[in-house]
Amino acid sequence: MAPAPRVAMVAGETSGDLLAGLLLGGLKARWPDAASMGIGGARMAQQGFDAWWDSERLAVHGYSLEVVQRLAGIWRIRQQLRSRLLVQRPDVFIGVDAPDFNLGLEQGLRGAGIKTVHFVCPSIWAWRPGRVHRIRAAADHVLCLFPFEPALLGQHGIAATYVGHPLANVIPMQPDRAAARAALGLPLDAPVLAVLPGSRRGEVAYLASVFIQAAALVKQAQPAVKIVIPAVPALRQRLEQTAHACGMAGQVAIVTGRSHDVLAACDVTLIASGTATLEAALFKRPMVIAYRMHPFSWRMMRRKQLQPWVGLPNILCEDFVVPELLQDAATPRALADALLQWLDDPGRAQAMAQRFAALHESLRRDTPRLAADAVGALLG
Repeated sequence: MAPAPRVAMVAGETSGDLLAGLLLGGLKARWPDAASMGIGGARMAQQGFDAWWDSERLAVHGYSLEVVQRLAGIWRIRQQLRSRLLVQRPDVFIGVDAPDFNLGLEQGLRGAGIKTVHFVCPSIWAWRPGRVHRIRAAADHVLCLFPFEPALLGQHGIAATYVGHPLANVIPMQPDRAAARAALGLPLDAPVLAVLPGSRRGEVAYLASVFIQAAALVKQAQPAVKIVIPAVPALRQRLEQTAHACGMAGQVAIVTGRSHDVLAACDVTLIASGTATLEAALFKRPMVIAYRMHPFSWRMMRRKQLQPWVGLPNILCEDFVVPELLQDAATPRALADALLQWLDDPGRAQAMAQRFAALHESLRRDTPRLAADAVGALLG
């Protein structure tokens, strides 16, 4: 048998770490002795990944000054990583999402004769279609989460495989709300609002206060509502301070991690646009999607947007299945009103759950095995 490959990987942020951890599980099942190293987080570490840097170092938000201040450090990390990989020469490099970081790195490694895979097709169908040329130059193969993506990439001469979305297998078709509430110490008969203002520092800076103020308005209208916020460990203190500043200390339960338990337990969620919205859809939970950023970043994003939707559930369903309130529209009052509409209309929530169940079925595949098979085919 051929020796187990040495796999270099980079995953940015919490969502990338989750996807990469599942992919590593598939690689380990195929090659139990495979070694992996690079940039990653806790989920990857559970699979024996050797993290030279933590994935949180790559987390950025928007285009403005808050990003510029961190770009020099991120650029240095990429240069150091590239130099180290060119010396150690892994059998394959897999960039997991984080296209602004990974595509340039992949292109340099590919030019030096190292096989490259990009896991998660950049959303060229939603914005920045010109990025397809960078993908073609950077990746020997692309692993796609959504079924329409390989044909789109194939039109541009890019080899790709649909592997399904790993979260569709992690999240059950019928989540156990009662068990999740018991695990979190929540009552079975009270309405629960989950507040997810993002996993990046920049997101929390722009969204946490507005989200918690909106939750306060919901609680004023329905005093029985329980409010839960899952926090990444590095941001828990920031969220606790924000809750205190909003006068909600003691009225908001902040838990470390456990976002899936919180989504399973809730009746409705106020959630930042991103991968978490797809998780909420797979849990079949009503949601209000919101996002705010620096005004300059917002203008840049709006110019490059190709579709009327921003949230992944709406993009995949090609419809405004759930409301999106963005930038200036994302006021505490507007967010609270949209949340209360879900709580007051169970029939609407049930119709939404049926659409999300169909979406869930379309995304279920044996992602770890399919991804590992694609990497194996690339390595020959």
